[in-house]
Amino acid sequence: MTNARPAEQRTRVRYFIISFIFIVTSLNYADRATFSIAGAAASKELGLSPVDTGYILSAFAWAYAFAQIPGGLLLDRFGTKRIYAGAIALWSLFTFLQGFAGFLGGLSAVTVLFGMRFLVGLAEAPSFPGNARIVAAWFPSSERGTASAIFNSAQYFSLVAFAPLMGWVVHHFGWRAVFYVMGSLGILAALAFWRVIHDPVKHPKINAAELQYIESGGGIVALDQSKGGQGSQFQWSNIKQLLTNRMLLGVYLGQYCINVLTYFFVTWFPLYLVKERGLSILQAGFAAAAPALCGFIGGVLGGYISDLLLKRTGSLTIARKTPLLIGMLLATLIIACVYIEQEWLVVVVMAIAFFGKGIASLGWPVISDVSPKQLVGLTGGVFNMFGNCAGIVTPIVIGYLVAASGSFDSALIFVGAHCLLTIFAYFVIVGPIKRLELR
Repeated sequence: MTNARPAEQRTRVRYFIISFIFIVTSLNYADRATFSIAGAAASKELGLSPVDTGYILSAFAWAYAFAQIPGGLLLDRFGTKRIYAGAIALWSLFTFLQGFAGFLGGLSAVTVLFGMRFLVGLAEAPSFPGNARIVAAWFPSSERGTASAIFNSAQYFSLVAFAPLMGWVVHHFGWRAVFYVMGSLGILAALAFWRVIHDPVKHPKINAAELQYIESGGGIVALDQSKGGQGSQFQWSNIKQLLTNRMLLGVYLGQYCINVLTYFFVTWFPLYLVKERGLSILQAGFAAAAPALCGFIGGVLGGYISDLLLKRTGSLTIARKTPLLIGMLLATLIIACVYIEQEWLVVVVMAIAFFGKGIASLGWPVISDVSPKQLVGLTGGVFNMFGNCAGIVTPIVIGYLVAASGSFDSALIFVGAHCLLTIFAYFVIVGPIKRLELR
């Protein structure tokens, strides 16, 4: 008779964690889009001009981009749980308060909406660097591509899931109700986040087998436990290293270029379909959903392919760069729309391009792979700052190009050229993908 016990079967808490982060990130993107859904009705009631609306829509991007470094610093100094949960609560509160625009005495509706949108951008700044920290803590290197692709693909899923809900709320209860509903959902999400998110070493549901699996695979399982030590190690010279390291500079440039494609779809694509292709607003709305859905599918597939390549080759460089190359080559097909006459074929080509963009969206797993262990949040903040600068530049540049030429042809070439520049950034500037050690 033997007393040998079978090996403990590892738990799968990490899958629950990334599923929860996917939901939170979907809500994050939905809160960014609240005014886009409510804007038409709000503008009519409040007497907002197109210029007013433009300023209100821009407020988020300015604050969000330039708060990335402070957000990353806060995550590294105080830990993911406290900062991220607080961020969710704050951006949800500011979302809720947008519903009171026009009611606050002494302040114009434009001032209130601009201010609240600006504060939403500030509050959301730690979200994606926080996601990167959670993935770095909870997943071994061999699973980070898929995990990061899951939370990153929430940006596409959010449009499919929440846009109909918000449209229904506006139709039945008025535009203010959108802010009340989404803000309230966010407060509930903050409470849930505080309850369920912990470092692996502190999570009550994880067992030793899963913990050992994560840690042996490169997961930083006690990332928040030494946050005081991390804070004391920070020096301004660290930022200099992050801004002068050739590998990271290539990653930052690549993310900026990928986001040029993202912000084209978010800002100008529906207008392109209406003004250039003659679709109605209703037709454009349905047509714009197709690229979003394809981007979601491509995003999850790209992460899966990347992790599969890592398991088979053991090379982070091959695993992360191969899907990026394939995806960006597909995305350059957007230039073909300059020469296509049929509207249905334009939508198909755009969907393929966005599918490719989804496959190539591996910047966040790369950041989890290469960030110094002491500065995962800060590195993610710098990365996300560069990426979201595209949200400021792209709409303005495309506007000038369209105004100057009278068509979208040069704008499509502009976007497609950035797909090729992404390939240059990763294959010429980045070099081997490996974790950066602080000097």
